[in-house]
Amino acid sequence: QLQLVESGGGLVQPGGSLRLSCAASGFTLDYYAIGWFRQAPGKEREGISCIKSSDGDTYFADSVKGRFTISRDNTKNTVYLQMNSLRPEDTAVYYCAASTRVSLLFRLSLDHDEYDYWGQGTLVTVSS
Repeated sequence: QLQLVESGGGLVQPGGSLRLSCAASGFTLDYYAIGWFRQAPGKEREGISCIKSSDGDTYFADSVKGRFTISRDNTKNTVYLQMNSLRPEDTAVYYCAASTRVSLLFRLSLDHDEYDYWGQGTLVTVSS
């Protein structure tokens, strides 16, 4: 069974850092485009970062650019989201997702409709 499991969320003070992990089971992550999304209370789901499988190219939404990085460790079948300089407005449930679309071998996308497998989410709270 294909499954994604996020971990690493928690409570952090403004300006702090967290690293989220997205571990896959039942399939090999390195063949899939991976996206990170978040949803704050009362807001729509927001795509924040993605990484291609073909060349490791990455993309970040303006809201997190320069503060977040995304990486993948194929030996651990895991993708990471390193979050630095966290702000209260980063508070949300964070989800990773994998896409089976061949087109995402060649382009980056944060359209959640293009992602097929989703984790259960991990809560990040940024507060003093």
